[in-house]
Amino acid sequence: QVQLVESGGGLVQAGGSLRLSCAASGRTFSSYVMGWFRQAPGKEREFVAAISWSGGRIYYADSVKGRFTISRDNAKNTVYLQMNSLNAEDTAVYYCAARASMVVVATPQDYPYWGQGTQVTVSS
Repeated sequence: QVQLVESGGGLVQAGGSLRLSCAASGRTFSSYVMGWFRQAPGKEREFVAAISWSGGRIYYADSVKGRFTISRDNAKNTVYLQMNSLNAEDTAVYYCAARASMVVVATPQDYPYWGQGTQVTVSS
């Protein structure tokens, strides 16, 4: 079992940056694949980025590639999402998710553990 708590969301102007954090409880954080997803109003939850337990495998959605960076600090049980060059299309609730596996996947249904979400709003 792992519990996840996101922070760092807020209101930012287009072109600005935010860094999201996701703090995880549990002693086995380092064995979890961690992912970030987002959901805009009226839309389905979509994949943003994911990182393997070691950080050696990282995947991004095409829409954020080159602008967002996922990272993790296993000593702090925390995963981060650095978001740069934000635009209005990035406005959504951002969720942190975890799966106890060595395989990094982008499908939300394969992540059993979720945080409560943090709102990111980009004003144009």
